[in-house]
Amino acid sequence: MLRHLSLKDFVIVPVLELDFEPGFAVLTGETGAGKSILIDALQLALGGRGEAGVVREGAAKAEITAEFDTPAHLRGWLDEAGFDTDDTLLLRRVIDAAGKSRAWINGGAATLTQLRELADHLLDIHGQHAWQGLTRPAAVRELLDGFAGLDTAPLARAYAAWKQAAEALNKAQALQADAQRERERLAWQIGELDSLAPVDGEWDELNAEHQRLSHGQSLLDAARSALDALDDAEPSAQSLASGALDQLERVLDHDARLLPAVQALRDVQAQLQDASHTLAGYLHKTDLDPARLGELDERVSAWVTLARRYRRQPPELPALLTQWRDELAALNAASDPAQLEAALAAARKAFDAQAQAASRARRKAAPQLASAVTAAMQQLGMAGGLFDIVLQPAAEPQSYGAESAEFLVAGHAGSTPRPLAKVASGGELSRIALAISVTASQAANADSNGQAPGTLIFDEIDVGIGGAVAETVGRLMKQLGRERQVLAVTHLPQVAACADRHLVVSKSLQDGATASRVSPVAGESRVAEIARMLGGERLSSTSLAHAQEMLAASTSTAKSKKARS
Repeated sequence: MLRHLSLKDFVIVPVLELDFEPGFAVLTGETGAGKSILIDALQLALGGRGEAGVVREGAAKAEITAEFDTPAHLRGWLDEAGFDTDDTLLLRRVIDAAGKSRAWINGGAATLTQLRELADHLLDIHGQHAWQGLTRPAAVRELLDGFAGLDTAPLARAYAAWKQAAEALNKAQALQADAQRERERLAWQIGELDSLAPVDGEWDELNAEHQRLSHGQSLLDAARSALDALDDAEPSAQSLASGALDQLERVLDHDARLLPAVQALRDVQAQLQDASHTLAGYLHKTDLDPARLGELDERVSAWVTLARRYRRQPPELPALLTQWRDELAALNAASDPAQLEAALAAARKAFDAQAQAASRARRKAAPQLASAVTAAMQQLGMAGGLFDIVLQPAAEPQSYGAESAEFLVAGHAGSTPRPLAKVASGGELSRIALAISVTASQAANADSNGQAPGTLIFDEIDVGIGGAVAETVGRLMKQLGRERQVLAVTHLPQVAACADRHLVVSKSLQDGATASRVSPVAGESRVAEIARMLGGERLSSTSLAHAQEMLAASTSTAKSKKARS
């Protein structure tokens, strides 16, 4: 149940702190005063689309906080999502002047998706244009499914899987000839590369070894010449370095400044000896091996030939071979018609099972909903009227199942039910929509095991009705308020008089700007508001007396019903 709503700088509301109680409450006020602002605020608090336009002019941001009782069945969801699980469920939404939005659940940062997940468990809103959906097949079907407690998500998933399997089979059959040619091409190309058997990293190793062997004689000649220069020449590099070192060491004791030069020559001598050993080892181990060079020539040539043929760089050949093998395996798997046909049959069987279950639920719920709405119509000025629901087989299966639903109505006794849009006037459509809303809400409360939304909101759904019918609407909403919290935005005094609590929306100029506020009214203030709704701004003794009578009659009716119960 909704306990409290707090608004700051929202549209034309500077500040609002409003408490809510159980039962039936109405929200009234002059046209343009902002009666629907509270509904808009609640929808935003529960994840509705927000934009910069909701921020009051001149303000930096709009803040909305809604406090609910925590439904027992949501505690597990809150705990799993990492939110506190107190008895109070606090939802907060902030939208800045740039349209950026932030949200919190019980003080923890939340996403709009999480707010929307909570919405269906907290609020059930019926708008003033609810009747428009009564003529749309999709809306009719959804309403019936909701009354039946039918979750159509598994059905939609089964339909999507069936269609996907059918598309895969059709595509495979259409491309079968092309696929065969592609398989042959890939198999031939794979055979060519398989004969080479390229391995990752091999190309670099081949190049390095080929370079060494193809320049083997030049390498050996250069190494021999260098070794001769170091050791065997007259004079050799080592002998020259040794002689220079001897000359300096003889006179080193006479001038210590020669020590760096002596040390440098000693280092040079050591490095020359290392170079000599390295070159000697190189010459000992290096072999020209012309046979191996020939093998390398053939291998490198094969790599280059295939790389040019397939317009790739030689190092890419191993990856190319792996890619072609994967493509061929995928083609072979996709071209197995038996496998695809089996998958299609299994998907169709799964869809049929879901569709049949949905059909059974709809056939069971349709007469129950029709009977309940027919009963409600008798109280709404359509005595003798009849409401019916016809299930019509679809020409072919759809994502929603094997049938569509249509509402039929007979406005008076003895007439044949016909499609709703063809026989009902605007006022009758509004009354039928109200009858369906009340019936569906009662059914949801009865069948929910405590999981139906605790708050039911009617946003001017009583447009187009008046007189005794309006009074009946008020009594119906009051009756509904005994089971759930009901909030109705209304312009009908008959409905307002039946409420347990009355809230009035008014607007005024504050600092040159229009501001809206909401105030509870009771006693004489409530009588005055009912009188205004009856006769306009000029309150007469007649309108005041009529308002008092309406309130007294509503109170008397409520007491008598309570006594009988």
